Formats: sequence, structure tokens, C-alpha cells
Amino acid sequence: MFKSTLMAGITLAAGLAIATTAQAETRITYKSAKAGSSYYQMGVELAEAMKSGSSGDIIVTVEESQGSVQNVMETRARGGDYVFTTPPALVGAAKGGKGPFEGKESPKFANIRALFPIPSLTMHFVVSKASGVEDFAGLEGKTLLLGKGSFGAREGEKYLGLFGLEGKVKLAEVELSNAVAALKNGQIDGFVTAGSWPAPNVVEAAASADVTVLSLSDDQVAETKRTRTVIPAGTYSEQASEIVTTSLPVVAYTTTAMDDEAAYQLTKTFWDTKASLSETARWWAGVDKDLMGTIQGKIHPGALRYYQEAGFPLTDAQQ
Repeated sequence: MFKSTLMAGITLAAGLAIATTAQAETRITYKSAKAGSSYYQMGVELAEAMKSGSSGDIIVTVEESQGSVQNVMETRARGGDYVFTTPPALVGAAKGGKGPFEGKESPKFANIRALFPIPSLTMHFVVSKASGVEDFAGLEGKTLLLGKGSFGAREGEKYLGLFGLEGKVKLAEVELSNAVAALKNGQIDGFVTAGSWPAPNVVEAAASADVTVLSLSDDQVAETKRTRTVIPAGTYSEQASEIVTTSLPVVAYTTTAMDDEAAYQLTKTFWDTKASLSETARWWAGVDKDLMGTIQGKIHPGALRYYQEAGFPLTDAQQ
């Protein structure tokens, strides 16, 4: 009798220990961008930071993605362990059935909730010093590489139109992956790229050639209707002063299917480890409390609890 009772107690204790361990561990699937891209690398860095910052309680698996639209679309079939990245405007488009989501509406889009901002897509207009270009007006008559199909290419083309340069700049038929080589051999005078700063291809260009990254005036920033962004001096080789440019915010989202405690721990761990993340990769240094204002729509209740405890500035619409 005593032996049976003892064994039952041991079994119960073991079961409780296993259950406690299972409850303590949070497993997340993080979907961001194509493998090899800077945003995929950010996902890997974030996964490592979550694991170390939570003492192994948060395990993040990074999943390759074909882009932000796919990330949003997958909320229709994913569960409470799904975290994805996208510009906030795409979430608004999904909820309204607009743009790429027209005819693909789903009531599950209404359940998307924000967790925290990640590095923004930042515009870089890079020109060789040999070109003599010091501002956008100086691009007239020059050869510029925009690339094809990317956000940076579309945005760069838009800016040329806004700043009176449409038809006045020769657009090079060169792949963006060859931009640095083309700049060095004089095939182009400059190139346009969008990526979180410091952008790897701009780092390469600044290290291997004399380049200037153009700044926008405040009026030009206003014309773009994008977020004003300042790249600090010294970000790139020989960059003596800060660069004023624009960016497209990017945010990590989940849905209401994620439980509040998991969202709280994810958000808290992110901000607790952001300083060490910034030391590992400088693009995380561009994420701060000011980026909270770029989050459109509601924040997940679990994340909201953290922000309220930490005294973050929030809008009524985010709550």
C-alpha cells in the first residue's frame, strides 16, 4: 500500500515537472524574408537573442519567406506560435481588402496585432565622389542604377519624379547585385538601395570606393510622405556628417491566437536584449521608442502590458 502510494506520488511529481517545463518553454515560428537577405539575418540574430535572453525558455525557428504579402496572407492558416514581419501599411491593406489583398479578404486579418518594431527599410542614394554629385539636383544627366522590382527601385523612381528628375537621369540596365562593381569601374554614377542601416552594399561601396550618400532636405522628406530618418555620422566609412533620408517602418506582428503571456515575454525579452543585439549588429541600433509611433492599429494585449509597465508612449489607437 505504501509502495503504491509512493510510486503514485513520484509519477504525479514527474508529470507536474514535465508540465511545468512545457509551460515554461515558448516555441515561435518567425517568418520574415528570403534566406540570404539582411532581414533573414535579423531573424537569426533575434532568435539567438530570444534564446539567451530568456535562458532558453523562448525558442524561435526562423522560416524563409517570399515577402511581406505572403507573411500577412499566412495568418489565415497559422496558429498562436506565428510571428511575422511586414510594413504596417500592408496590415491596413489586408484588413481593408485593398492592394494585393483585394479579392483575398479574410476575417482573420482583423486579428493581427503588433509586438515590436524592427529595423526600417531605409533609402540610400549612393553616388561616387568622382561624379561630383552633392545633392539631388546634381543627378541630372548622370547614370543611376535603381534595380528592378524591389521597394528601393520603386521608391527611387518615385523620388526622381517628385524632385523634377524624371527623364533627366539615365537609368542603368544593371542588376543591383552588381552595383558596387559598376560604381567602381565608372559604369554608373550612383545607385539606389533600401535596407536597414548600415546597409551591407553601402558598407561595401564606402569601404572600396569614394562615395557620398545624399541627404534629403526637410521639404523633400515631406514630399515623399515617408518617415524621416537620420543615419548617424560615422555609420559608413568617411561619413563625416549625418544623413537625412526616409524609411518604411517594419514591425513584428502576431495574432490574437497567441496567448497574452507569450506575447508579454516575447516583447519584454526583445527590449531587454536590444542593447546586446545592437552590439552584435548595428542595424538594431536604429530601433528605439520613437519607432513605436510607426505602429498602426492595435498592439497585442500581452505586449501592451509590457509597454504600459515600461512607460512606453502609446496612442489611443494602439491600445
